[in-house]
Parts: sequence; C-alpha cells; structure tokens
Amino acid sequence: MDQTQRQPRRMGWRFVFLALLMAVAISGLVRSLWLDVYYIPSESMEPALEGGDRILVSRTDFHSDPIRRGDIVVFDGRGTFAPLNSGRGPLADSMASAGQWLGLAGSDTTYVKRVIGLPGDRVVCCDTTGHVTVNGEPLEEPYVYSGDAPSKQAFSVIVPEGRLWLLGDHRSLSADSRSLLGAPGGGMVPVDRVIGRPVQIIWPLDRFAAVPRPAAAGTTTENGQ
Repeated sequence: MDQTQRQPRRMGWRFVFLALLMAVAISGLVRSLWLDVYYIPSESMEPALEGGDRILVSRTDFHSDPIRRGDIVVFDGRGTFAPLNSGRGPLADSMASAGQWLGLAGSDTTYVKRVIGLPGDRVVCCDTTGHVTVNGEPLEEPYVYSGDAPSKQAFSVIVPEGRLWLLGDHRSLSADSRSLLGAPGGGMVPVDRVIGRPVQIIWPLDRFAAVPRPAAAGTTTENGQ
C-alpha cells in the first residue's frame, strides 16, 4: 500500500474520532444543562417508578415553576442521605460515575423521592385517620404503594428554610427522611441539592411513558403553598 492510499484512511479515522468527541461533548452539555438520564436501582418509588427503570430528568422544570408538595425529585444525597466522600478512591469513583453516566448502574449518592414538606411546613405522622398531615391538614396520597400505610413510623418535624422533607412512595421499603431523624440535619435535604424532575421513563420499552407532574399535594395553612 503506497503513501497516497494510507493518507485517506488516516484522515477517515481522524474524522470518526473527532465526530465521536463532538458527540460526547454535545451529549455532556445537554445532560449538564437540560436533560439527564438516571437509573432507578430500587423499589422505593413504586408504583410510579420501578427498579430497573431508566428515566429522563429535566434540570430546568423547577426554574420556571418552583418545587411543590407532591413533586418527584432527583437529588444529590451527599451530606444528607449519603456521606460526602465514598471512601472508595478516585479510580473506583470514576468507574462508578461512568456506569451511571451511561445509565447502566444506579448511583450511591443520587436519590429519587417525593416532596412532602416544603420550607416552613410542619409535617406529622399521623392523625387519627392514619394520614400524614402538613400544617394540620391531612394529605391525600394516591401515589402510595397499595397496601402500605402512609408511615408506620411516627414523626413530627418542622422543615427549616432551604430544606425539603422527602418520602418514597413504597413507604414500607423506602429509606427516606424518616430514616435520618436522629442524624445531623434530621433527614432534611437542601433545596439546592435537587437535580431535577423525572419527565419520561425511557427503558424498559414496555414502560415507556411520560412521568406527569401531579397537582400540589394537600392544602396548608401556615405558608399558603
């Protein structure tokens, strides 16, 4: 093979390599600013989201319409639900991040839960009818997993400014704000740790569907939201 034949092949491989780099860069930009993909590793949000689902998460939905009660949120749990440092080392962290970025594995630090209490809310379990109450008003929670009680664990909390009280829909299987009542921060997640809102189940194909945003949960008396 002479030099003139080798040169077009090299040019072709360079073009493919550059095209791949561009695709990765564009994908990274889209996922960091608008839409990201996350893997649901557990059953804690059934029936809305099942273990093994891959979901599209909008990073911008809450910019124009702030978080409200009843919203499902994806959030960074480091410092609340998870340690700030994994302790596994940079190589293991990089490999785990790659699997998460590709949507092949769940994250040890990213969680999906439902917003029950906003800043200033008093959230209590439970009233005489077995309902969770927010500022004295019982919540109707049609999203709770069939057969589960709203909570078998009693609690009474006031959500601080800039924080959220979060529960899973499959209450009997969910590790959520209730699990951290005795920990620093009391299970309250900072609002600025919220990554976005699930908008679409993209895998498996037989579950391909939009994730609708529900009406705000409950009517309250203290902060009027």
